[in-house]
Amino acid sequence: MTDRTLRLPGPDGGLAPYTVTGAAPAPAAASAAPPRSRAAYAAAHVVADPLAGNGFGAPARLDWDATLAIRHRLWDLGLGVADAMDTAQRGMGLDWPATAELIRRSAAEARGRGAALVCGAGTDHLPAGQAGLESVITAYEVQLATVEDAGATPVLMASRALAAGARGPDDYAKVYGRLLDQVRRPVVLHWLGAAFDPALAGYWGHADPADAVADVAALIREHAAAVDGIKVSLLDPALEVRLRDLLPGGVRLYTGDDFHYPDLILGDGRRHSDALLGVFAAIAPAAATALRALDAGDTGRYRALLDPTVPLARHLFSAPTYHYKTGIAFLAWLNGHQPGFTMVGGLQAARDLPHLATALRLADAAGVLTDPDTAVHRMRLLLAAAGVER
Repeated sequence: MTDRTLRLPGPDGGLAPYTVTGAAPAPAAASAAPPRSRAAYAAAHVVADPLAGNGFGAPARLDWDATLAIRHRLWDLGLGVADAMDTAQRGMGLDWPATAELIRRSAAEARGRGAALVCGAGTDHLPAGQAGLESVITAYEVQLATVEDAGATPVLMASRALAAGARGPDDYAKVYGRLLDQVRRPVVLHWLGAAFDPALAGYWGHADPADAVADVAALIREHAAAVDGIKVSLLDPALEVRLRDLLPGGVRLYTGDDFHYPDLILGDGRRHSDALLGVFAAIAPAAATALRALDAGDTGRYRALLDPTVPLARHLFSAPTYHYKTGIAFLAWLNGHQPGFTMVGGLQAARDLPHLATALRLADAAGVLTDPDTAVHRMRLLLAAAGVER
């Protein structure tokens, strides 16, 4: 074993020694069946090709081998994959041509092994300023067809163009009604809060998300046969539970709350949330093992595995929340799942070194550094490049 002691920066500007323990709370199964009691998807990120131009504003160029290997790792653990969503940098560096190719490639890989896959369909290829409702519907239809033709389950992603062009709840009902009337299979709706994307403030036609709950529930009830579920990422557990209680039977609420997921997935004895979470990509072994404990009725084990991951999740998703993708890619690099700490759009620079050092400490405490020696070696490289390692 290598020397695992690092001198890490802290928020106070100083350096302090930290020894990586690398103690995992449970060994991850090499290959596992999906959990039975909860549907669970990890939202996967993409790996940039380090030899291509992936700077700010440049077309996205991916390392396809590494990107697809990350998806296979999640499937191997028994988790489903949520692809081409905000974790994959939709609207933050991943353009539509790369997204469409990602959907096709991921769907082919999922089909080859019979694995669970959902993929985002949105409107992000629309030119700026085209926010009319008909333009929004047509844009959704283009991306919806791409996902459906690939054989994946669509996620109708929240649309910046719709948020800009809608004048009230009726416009949202019109757009989603038209789409849900034509889908080939039940889809997942997507409610992403302004913390994740400020351009989505006032989504569903209400300034206060609490005022939108009844309208969203009514839309789902009207089109229940076309809706598998709704992913809710508002970081407001009370609001999520309120919507969950209004959903018709057979329609899932997928929590996207990366702050309160252990309680929401466990449920209140009457209903529970399923999972579609970005943080599951960072804590995949612990999450998969915890869900299998829940299958067995062992809530103590479930808590022991998931509760220690919450401080890490809250740190990764700290304000500005939309830069959580940097932490997801950083931990994937530390664990040896991608060759370099690079991201499309150059977003590896979106979090500072003290933030990343804290992420390492919290990942270690949560037991999700799956290859601690590699993590220490790579963190030393990063520290040396920043000029703070001996």
